Amino acid sequence: MDKQQRNKLTQLVEKFSSKEGLNDTIIPNVSFFKATEINTPLPTVYNPSLCIIVQGSKDVLLGRHLYHYGTGEYLVASVDLPVIGNITEAKESKPYLVIKIDIDINLLSELLIHIEHSSTENNRSECGLFIGKVNQTLGESVLRLIQLLETPKDISALAKQMLREIYYRILCGKHSNMVAQVAMKGSHMQRISSVIQKLKRDFHLSVTMDELAEFAGMSNSSFYSHFKSVTTMSPLQFQKSIRLMEARNIMMTNGTDASSTAYQVGYESTSQFSREYTRMFGNPPKRDINLLKSKLHIY
Repeated sequence: MDKQQRNKLTQLVEKFSSKEGLNDTIIPNVSFFKATEINTPLPTVYNPSLCIIVQGSKDVLLGRHLYHYGTGEYLVASVDLPVIGNITEAKESKPYLVIKIDIDINLLSELLIHIEHSSTENNRSECGLFIGKVNQTLGESVLRLIQLLETPKDISALAKQMLREIYYRILCGKHSNMVAQVAMKGSHMQRISSVIQKLKRDFHLSVTMDELAEFAGMSNSSFYSHFKSVTTMSPLQFQKSIRLMEARNIMMTNGTDASSTAYQVGYESTSQFSREYTRMFGNPPKRDINLLKSKLHIY
């Protein structure tokens, strides 16, 4: 992304970001994120998406792997992943600004026939999160998509075509295999993705390694190896992260206490829930929720 592209995108994202945090746009699957101050590390779940920083910088912790990306770089999450994000560069006069494009797997699949076989034949599982630089070609594609906000009547006719172009640019890059595998039916990445969806959907249910491996159509050892390659954590560690994040959302939204929430998300022991919650979020459930509400001005 050259300076002119970056400046135009910054102006557009600021113009159409009316509030702090996530701002939906009228372009399907496209949203903006704005922050005017550095935040404390915040656990969240990334859905399959392309995130482009047009101003500022951020650290993302996946398992024990730390990723840093800043202005002119993008992050791709090819599967759902529980991470801890920390905005490291933002201020009122120069806010942190991100373009988030949710990945349409069906649209991505349609493009695979246009990619050279050598870029998709490798069925080796790789981490489902990676960082890349926005080159001038990709930057121009993104700019043309975001400029549609200035001419809303053109969105229904042109947005999908422009999203296809952006996906194509990513698929032609050096991380092509990581993105392509999740859209290839029967690939190891696609099988792991289906298990991740199951764990997200049934996070409150107890599951065994045998059940998950059978669901993926793999041997136990193969499944464990591929799952850890994609997510950097074991299936049970992944499920625990999802459970704890869901518990936090429930307590924030519904005002329920730790004891009832623990059972809702699948814990049989309240004390175990509190210990693991404190380990992940840094404070016991009640204190954590009170602190979070005060920071977000939720009363």
